[in-house]
Amino acid sequence: MPYTYLKVLHIIAVVIFLGNIFTGIFWMHIAFKSKDMRIIHHTIKGVLKSDRLFTIPGVIFIVAAGIWTATSANIPLLRTSWILWSFILFTLSGISFVVRIDPMQKRILRLSQPSEKTADEPTWKLLKDAHLQWELWGLFSLLTPLCALVMMTLKIPK
Repeated sequence: MPYTYLKVLHIIAVVIFLGNIFTGIFWMHIAFKSKDMRIIHHTIKGVLKSDRLFTIPGVIFIVAAGIWTATSANIPLLRTSWILWSFILFTLSGISFVVRIDPMQKRILRLSQPSEKTADEPTWKLLKDAHLQWELWGLFSLLTPLCALVMMTLKIPK
C-alpha cells in the first residue's frame, strides 16, 4: 500500500483515539457536575465501552499503521528522533491508562453503583477523590499523545 494511504490510516486512527479521550473527559466532567450517581454511573459505563470500541483498537491501528507507514518509506523507526520520542510519549500514555486510568474507571463504576438510597457523604468523597485522580491521569494520558501528534506533524526534534 502506498505511503500516502498508510499515512491517512495512521492519521484517522490518531483522530479517533484522541477524540475518544477528549469526549470521555468532557462527559465525565459534565456527569460529575450533576452530582447524580445514576448519571455518573451511566457515563463511566459509556467511557469504559468507548475505550473497548475506540481507544484500544485505536492504539493498535496507530502503532500498526505508523510502523507500516515508516517502513514503507524506509524511515528508520528508532533512529528518527521525532518517531522515537513520539513512540515514547505514546507508550507513557498507554502505561498510565493501564496502571492508573483503567483501574480508577472501574473504581468509579463501583462507587457510583446506583442503589435505593442516595449517596452518603463518605461515598461521595471517595468518588470525588477517584474522579480527581482519573482527571489528572486522564490529562496526562491526553497530553502525551497530543505532544506526540505535534512532534510527528512538525517532525521535531530533528
